[in-house]
Amino acid sequence: MAEVKKAQPTGGGGGAWTRFVTARPRLTLLVALVLTALAVLAGGGVAERMGSGGWEDPDAESTYATEVLEREFPASQPNLLLLVDAGRAGVDDPGVAAEARRLAERLDARDGVDGVGSYWQTGSPALRSEDGHQAVIAARIAGDEKAAGETLQDLAPDFRGTHGPVQVSVGGPLAVRHEMQTIIQEDLLRAELIALPITLVLLVMVFGSAVAALLPLGIGIVAILGTNAVLRGITEFTDVSVFAQNLTTALGLGLAIDYALFVVRRFREELAAGAGTRTAVGTTLRTAGRTVLFSALTVAVSLAAMLVFPQYFLRSFAYAGIAVVLLAAAAALILLPAALLLLGDRVNALDLRKLLRRKGRAGARVRDAESGAEGAGWGRAAGLVMRRAPWFAVATATGLVLLGLPFLGVKFGTADDRQLPAVAESRVVQDELRDGFPGSPGGALTVLAEGQATPEQYAGYRQRIAALDGVARVDGPVTAGTGGRTHAYFTVVPEGESVGAETQRVVGELRAEQAPFPTSVTGAAAVLVDSKDAIGERLPWAAVIIAVVTLVLVFLLTGSVLIPLQAVVLNALSLTAMFGAVVWVFQEGHLSGLLGFTPTGDIETTLPVLMFCVAFGLSMDYGVFLLSRIKEEYDATGDHEGAVRHGLRRTGGLITAAAVILAVVMVAIGTSRVTNTKMLGLGVALAVLMDAMVVRSLLVPSVMKLTGRLTWWAPGPLRRIHGRFGISEGGNEGGTGTRTDAGTGIPEAPGQADPARVPAKVG
Repeated sequence: MAEVKKAQPTGGGGGAWTRFVTARPRLTLLVALVLTALAVLAGGGVAERMGSGGWEDPDAESTYATEVLEREFPASQPNLLLLVDAGRAGVDDPGVAAEARRLAERLDARDGVDGVGSYWQTGSPALRSEDGHQAVIAARIAGDEKAAGETLQDLAPDFRGTHGPVQVSVGGPLAVRHEMQTIIQEDLLRAELIALPITLVLLVMVFGSAVAALLPLGIGIVAILGTNAVLRGITEFTDVSVFAQNLTTALGLGLAIDYALFVVRRFREELAAGAGTRTAVGTTLRTAGRTVLFSALTVAVSLAAMLVFPQYFLRSFAYAGIAVVLLAAAAALILLPAALLLLGDRVNALDLRKLLRRKGRAGARVRDAESGAEGAGWGRAAGLVMRRAPWFAVATATGLVLLGLPFLGVKFGTADDRQLPAVAESRVVQDELRDGFPGSPGGALTVLAEGQATPEQYAGYRQRIAALDGVARVDGPVTAGTGGRTHAYFTVVPEGESVGAETQRVVGELRAEQAPFPTSVTGAAAVLVDSKDAIGERLPWAAVIIAVVTLVLVFLLTGSVLIPLQAVVLNALSLTAMFGAVVWVFQEGHLSGLLGFTPTGDIETTLPVLMFCVAFGLSMDYGVFLLSRIKEEYDATGDHEGAVRHGLRRTGGLITAAAVILAVVMVAIGTSRVTNTKMLGLGVALAVLMDAMVVRSLLVPSVMKLTGRLTWWAPGPLRRIHGRFGISEGGNEGGTGTRTDAGTGIPEAPGQADPARVPAKVG
């Protein structure tokens, strides 16, 4: 026997929230204005407190070895390089040599500078170019990233430029990081100047009304300014990457606009249906507001998963992402309803699309991008897809898998100076070292030896590691003793590329080699090995966190067991094109000339993790929007296919508009001159468009057609849990009218429902 499944009353909570938000709308907006002004002050200068590193595991063996070497042997870990160009005179010219020695003495006299050495002091061929026209002065600037950056900023102008017979350029790892930080700040400002006006134009096209278009933009600006203030506070306690500011802008604008689009569109629908302003706001909060809340939670969880990784580069995106998502949702659920309550029907004012209408239609009703007339096309498309569901499901899934195949050939590496544009000074210095100096700059491995040892033990160990396959040469040991503890290090020059697979293998063999004293291995390849190990060890935990919380939230939204599984699988499938494009474009170098970057033959290890978390969260954002509307219609009618058509008809245009706007923001971020930022922006833009235009339009309706009534199945205990704790967009008080078979838990087909107990479909 069938029983009528009643929805749990949820209007009370919604009513309380509505009363709270709308009680004093003017006061709410005034307080928000004051807090935003304070956020501007608090967040000022946040970029100057951020770092541009953070790719290393702070607890790794390579990090420990680097820290000891920096302390005991500053000259072994130079982070500042002065490239001295002698021109035709050559570096061995007496006048050139004298000037170079004076420069080295001046550098050594500066506060905070240690371990100054040069070709003219050591005669090392590694510090002299093969053509004899250039040589290097190396030094280490002491202090943490911020302090060292300030020292560099102070001394660089004194050494850069012409000094007698030589021309000096400033480079080295510290200069690369400092220049990268500067470029990122400049590019972010340019991205905002590009994205804001284009976004405003697109919003006007979506809403027609200039007033309605300005509301999402205002919410986005509030979210961005608030997040900058939060990040400024976080920098007082931990390191934060400057790259996180790009995510702040992208998500601040993108998600705030998504949420505001959803809320404003629903509010205008209620007004068009004849509801009063206060009633329309209440209904909007009870329906679209809950969907926004669920969407924000799913995106925040995807970003929070990056907190399980030790690299502060990834953790920084979690800090920024969680803050901007929650602020965007809070602004959409508090400030926006207050503004809508004050505006009322004036939300449709300044209809700029009237200029494009034919004469005689000026008095026609304002048409939303999501109005029934324009949404009819989406409904027809959904009907076509469901009529040929097997074909669309197989073809779409196969196409997405094929687009992702290049990712099977991914090679992981570390970020270096080639992230910068070719004209950047520190990049030019590194290019000269790479192309014109002997050896493999930055490719050597360093083995730190600690504890007491005899010369014979050092010699024996050096002989054993020199005999390892893939080792070209071993230099050292260089020894020092402080505080009764002896330290030494060996420099191991590998035969392979600096971070290639062969050199990574050498790292493993060096670590496995037995020694009569404790050893630690560092160097670019060792850092990469440790970073890959740290990510590989924690990646399953991040995936489990994202999957489990997503499953739970989507279940609470829909009451189905199958829909959450579909959501996770289809979301992951929507990312294949992004990962395939990342390898095809950025690793293999296709389109590098058009996009303006230097391919390095690998992908920085942390970037795929970051892009997955961001893109997966945004995909769930759109998935929640669609599923909530399908669920609302299904609860009202019990018609599975009709609900899918209705959901796509009501949200297809909205999701597409939101995706296009977010893609514009991400592409603006992708205009950055720093390769990793370009990869993040363009990759996520592609993922967002593929999700909205392919997965939500083709794959979701076809799969839901194939699963049919089973789509809404849940076992009895889970149905009772959802009945008590579940929240959906159609959370009105009273029964939903959906009939459920008491024995199977599967909703009955529309034809089996009792018409007297199914509410009529409105609109």
